[in-house]
Amino acid sequence: MSGTLTLVGTPIGNLSDMSPRAVEALETCDFIAAEDTRVSLNLLNHFGIRKPLISYFEHNKRERGEQICRKLEDGENAVLVTDAGMPAISDPGEDLVALCHDRGIPVTVIPGPSAGIAALAVSGLPTARFTFEGFLSANKRDRRAQLEALKAEQRTMVFYEAPHKLLATLTDMLAAFGDRRVALVREITKLHEETVRTTLAEAVARYEETAPRGEFVVVVEGAAPVADTPATPEEAAALARTFVKEGLSTSDAARKAAAQTGVKKGDIYRLLTKET
Repeated sequence: MSGTLTLVGTPIGNLSDMSPRAVEALETCDFIAAEDTRVSLNLLNHFGIRKPLISYFEHNKRERGEQICRKLEDGENAVLVTDAGMPAISDPGEDLVALCHDRGIPVTVIPGPSAGIAALAVSGLPTARFTFEGFLSANKRDRRAQLEALKAEQRTMVFYEAPHKLLATLTDMLAAFGDRRVALVREITKLHEETVRTTLAEAVARYEETAPRGEFVVVVEGAAPVADTPATPEEAAALARTFVKEGLSTSDAARKAAAQTGVKKGDIYRLLTKET
């Protein structure tokens, strides 16, 4: 019988955020797959847990994914953790989860800290509908293309960004989106946690003057809804003429065009009869 892969969210800064269920999963599994075994070892030592660790990260995920799946298929139970937050979210664990599903290996999850959701909640921007975009490309051309594709996105957008790339990203966002509201949530749950609610233009000016430090979640206001342009009486009359050509009377054509365009039937009818 196959073992189970359990995804365990780990603290993004404050070790007190580790849940009892997460600790129990680490204590009872057979081995732990970790993005960086050194980081995870510090976490395990904090809770007095000793378990075999297997490194699983972007550059070894294909080979290690097969190894982990074979151990699971042999009946061992594993926990997957990332350095901080939920594994498989902007994380190579996504591939391991997909591989397990493809091979019929059970996958379960113990919810835990997520920088993106925490930053969205504290941002003060609309939260009912949002899109998580994670890390943008480090390549300037690709990053600008990604942002251009999001220009009309009306949902609040959540991005992750490193300090050395933040200013370039904010500058490109300003160019693509215009001067929208933004919340920059820095070092969330850590000692120097800070939330800056501002605009993209002001954020660019801020970090041109002072170099950013720490990891950031950037929460950007979505695009304003595009208002529907009402039809003009002339456009409605043109539509009504097509109905006349289809065999409707002038009155019925005006009524049908009015229902579809919102233009008053009388205005459409006058334009139609004026032409005859």
